[in-house]
Amino acid sequence: MDQRKINRVSTLLLVLGFGSAVAIYCLAGPPPADGWQTDPLADKRYQREMQVYGGKANLLSAEFIDWFAELWHGRELAFTVAVLTVVTTGMFRFIATPPALHPEAEASGAQGTKSPE
Repeated sequence: MDQRKINRVSTLLLVLGFGSAVAIYCLAGPPPADGWQTDPLADKRYQREMQVYGGKANLLSAEFIDWFAELWHGRELAFTVAVLTVVTTGMFRFIATPPALHPEAEASGAQGTKSPE
């Protein structure tokens, strides 16, 4: 693939991704005012019971699952889309860019099929 095409596609990916992130951020409503009432992990008694029944690993896994679920809602989703845009564009550029040839291989390839003696 030509370097100009790679740059164009990369720019298009970045514009679409960051544009989507900005749109999501602007359209997302504010977080709920009483978040502690809807989140059982905010209750100390609930956390203690989880730790008693499943240990510290149970509590940590529940907190991780809660954190991961929050990434896909509201304004956090905008930041998630922005990070995924950068990662996707980086992966595309890594895959689409051909590996650099060794300097001697480029010089011999430019002169023809003759090998240097």
